[in-house]
Amino acid sequence: MSYGPRPSQLCLLSALPKKQVGDKVRFLGCVTSYSPVSGVLALEHRLPEETRSVVALVDVNVVLESLGSEQTRVGEWVNVIGYVTDAAPLADGKESSRGSPTVHTQAILLWSAGPFDIRKYEASVMALARANSAGCRVPS
Repeated sequence: MSYGPRPSQLCLLSALPKKQVGDKVRFLGCVTSYSPVSGVLALEHRLPEETRSVVALVDVNVVLESLGSEQTRVGEWVNVIGYVTDAAPLADGKESSRGSPTVHTQAILLWSAGPFDIRKYEASVMALARANSAGCRVPS
């Protein structure tokens, strides 16, 4: 029996296409665009070995009151906790113009990443994913 919200799964943005609709996820992304009309933020994070980026279209309407300009400014890195959805209802039906895979999410929490080392972050999240897939329990 569960007595609270289920925990989010920390993952790289590039792993979002492997998640199921309804999965609660936590990921980091760089703002590439924001539509104040629809309340949709586009985020990307391409690993060095990847040839194309995954685009996360994040519906931020639920968290609009807490968003500042620093979380919607192009080039800023933000953390997102939210749910994978089957489509962004307010995304104007647009898919990525570069043919990149697109994943839709509904943010329930979003905050600025602040200064960080992107390569250390990637290595940490990949190590956690490997440990989880091997059946190891990693302390949080």
